[in-house]
Amino acid sequence: MTRTALRWLQWMLLALGVVLGVWSATSYFQMEQTRRMPVPPPPLTITQTLPDGAKPTEPAQPPPPVQPPARGEWLARLEAPSVRLTATVLEGSDDATLKRGAGHIEDTPLPGQTGNVGIAGHRDTTFRALRRVKVGDPLDLTTRDRVYHYRIAQTSIVSPKSVEVLDPTAEPTLTLVTCYPFEFLGHAPKRFIIQARLVNQETRTVPAE
Repeated sequence: MTRTALRWLQWMLLALGVVLGVWSATSYFQMEQTRRMPVPPPPLTITQTLPDGAKPTEPAQPPPPVQPPARGEWLARLEAPSVRLTATVLEGSDDATLKRGAGHIEDTPLPGQTGNVGIAGHRDTTFRALRRVKVGDPLDLTTRDRVYHYRIAQTSIVSPKSVEVLDPTAEPTLTLVTCYPFEFLGHAPKRFIIQARLVNQETRTVPAE
């Protein structure tokens, strides 16, 4: 290989390194920006004051149906205090969403709804800290209007085809899904599953001014 060819190869490798560095920095910035998204304030509750003996009037028309969240929309904040994990949960489990944060798995109940809420995250970024969780550890899921306190009931390692972990449940359940092993290079062959049961919940209120 001539000296000129070597010089061109050096420049190409340098350019490739710069591109990869910029891409990595941009991805990290997007993830960190998503992780730091604040929890929206709880909705205001309007109380109607009526004179003594008066009856509340019926609304002129029923309230509009609740629209499903758009892909990538903020849904909740997930926290695992025992491993110092804080993640923003967005709607959807597609690649673009999971590059930014944790994602609500489609066709499972939304955070705060009854049933088995499924949330996915990448093992090497958003959900990396979950490799250290243990049965009995707490998980907190904060939506706009409530805080749900869960406790991990079990963990398991399954194949990617074991979708039964997301089956409906009779009791309120939170299921976290990530790839496994955590240190595997390339596409990991298994899935690490965390299932937690609801312990209690509390209403978020607007702070008094």
